[in-house]
Amino acid sequence: MASAAGGGAAGEGEWLKVAQLRAMVEAQDPRAKEVDNLTLRRFLRARDHDVDKASAMFLKFLKWRREAAPGGSVPEERVRRELAQDKVCMGGVDRAGRPILVAFPSRHFSAGRDMAEFKSFVVYFFDKICARIPRGQEKFLCIVDLKGWGYSNWDIRAYIAAIEIMQNYYPERLGKALMIHVPYIFMKAWKMIYPFIDTNTRDKFVFVEDKSLQETLRREIDEGQLPEFLGGKMDVIPLKDYGVQVQHPQAV
Repeated sequence: MASAAGGGAAGEGEWLKVAQLRAMVEAQDPRAKEVDNLTLRRFLRARDHDVDKASAMFLKFLKWRREAAPGGSVPEERVRRELAQDKVCMGGVDRAGRPILVAFPSRHFSAGRDMAEFKSFVVYFFDKICARIPRGQEKFLCIVDLKGWGYSNWDIRAYIAAIEIMQNYYPERLGKALMIHVPYIFMKAWKMIYPFIDTNTRDKFVFVEDKSLQETLRREIDEGQLPEFLGGKMDVIPLKDYGVQVQHPQAV
């Protein structure tokens, strides 16, 4: 059986559990028929191959999705203020073929933040990056650049909300999050966030020291795909300028 944390090939036993999961969720919600086996497998892996727990997680997801994106996707006008801040951008792809999402938390300010809009924005950018994941790959890489982050960016509620959306509704999508240019003050916030992160997800957050930044980045990403502001040759594209339209349920 494949590892619950992995994105590799599934064994026969795992696909049997996927079939069990499908039968269970389709009996309770017919819309589950629209979802492919790879999506169900991610929910199964997120619950360590416990079919009952995976079923509960997936059915909760279907209910949430109806409310979060009733038309199948989050309309741009619902997140216009968040998009204007250019706090999330699209990059290239890493050496494993995973699309790259680049986040700038120093452009997020707690003052005046509307939580409902922020949560919609999180769904919006997760849908966008998941739509870029190519066939044969299931995960994305995230670069979190904390340069300039300070007290005005301190927003524990928003950070926890984003992590919970990712864990609960986009399971097994994050391959790795490279935390770079991390100021000491951020570690105080991280200590408050960390308990809310699932055990399977915690190891995916990698704090990169400045002295090993270039070595780490180039190990993960070819120079031609590395963002220009980090010494590479690829321009990052602000999310508001990235025009791919995403429809669910394959977004997860």
